[in-house]
Amino acid sequence: MLTSLQNPLVKEVRKLHQSKFRKQQQQFLLEGTHLIQEALAADYPMLVACHTEGWAQRYPDLARLLTQRVERVEPVSEVVMQSLATTVHPDGIVAVAPQRLTHQPTNRIGLGLLLDSLQDPGNLGTIIRTAVAANVDGLWLTSTSVAPDHPKVLRASAGQWFRLPMVVADNLGELLQTWPQQGVQLVATRPNARLDYWAVDFTRPTVFLLGNEGAGLSANLEHHATVAVSIPMHNGVESLNVAVSAALLLYEANRQRRASS
Repeated sequence: MLTSLQNPLVKEVRKLHQSKFRKQQQQFLLEGTHLIQEALAADYPMLVACHTEGWAQRYPDLARLLTQRVERVEPVSEVVMQSLATTVHPDGIVAVAPQRLTHQPTNRIGLGLLLDSLQDPGNLGTIIRTAVAANVDGLWLTSTSVAPDHPKVLRASAGQWFRLPMVVADNLGELLQTWPQQGVQLVATRPNARLDYWAVDFTRPTVFLLGNEGAGLSANLEHHATVAVSIPMHNGVESLNVAVSAALLLYEANRQRRASS
């Protein structure tokens, strides 16, 4: 059992709390039983798993499975677990996984999301969870967005992170020019748009463009939008949370598609 905070493995895992080390090592943390179960179900690789004795007693079958599926499994003390986790009350399991955002979205888009400079990890995790529920083909993030491997993103996704193809891109200009040529409409939300969001045909191949929580969609990306829609709101309300907006748009697209099938 690892009991020292100075253990080399413990120190390496703790570094992954910081974004710069996650980028350097091309690794990230999975925390909590649910995320571990979802990673195993999705056959997502894990390099190291650390768990407490109490956790192994509560989940003996899962503990045995880890020894079969993970390269290195280490029992650790409660003190060490507290240092490894980013949560205040860890449930006893933390794993290290390789970054693998190479599972590119399909080239044929039926329904997609592009997020520009999204900053709140809770919003991104919620959008990922909603996107999987709404059968989205892929999600694109600008490089100025919160990192998709942020611990709060993974937790907020409720394990659905592993099921959504995602790409982080520095330059989306070429893709945004290509999509309309392939018949994909690019839909942006604007407060003064003439069309309400339910008035647009979302049975067509569609990618929704959503922007930063405060500043909205950048002018460069908004320029590429082929359709602008509004989400009607009561007087005095300026905007909706971006995750709520994403849910409204995606489920309207789902509603239309079910109605036309």
